[in-house]
Amino acid sequence: SEGLAKALEKISQDPHPLKVANNSYAHLYFASPFRGKQSKSFLTKLFMTHPPAEERTRALRGMKI
Repeated sequence: SEGLAKALEKISQDPHPLKVANNSYAHLYFASPFRGKQSKSFLTKLFMTHPPAEERTRALRGMKI
């Protein structure tokens, strides 16, 4: 699980964001191509298909294998 957590961190912290991101292919990315770090509303979080990368890495590191 640590390897997956490190990979997810690396992907989500890419210093080279896309110049143009499009909703039609955003689902193909592991990390959101929309780099906004602004807080999300309750409704936005409710309908997200994946939690933010920080929550996913925390969950991966908390797993006992």
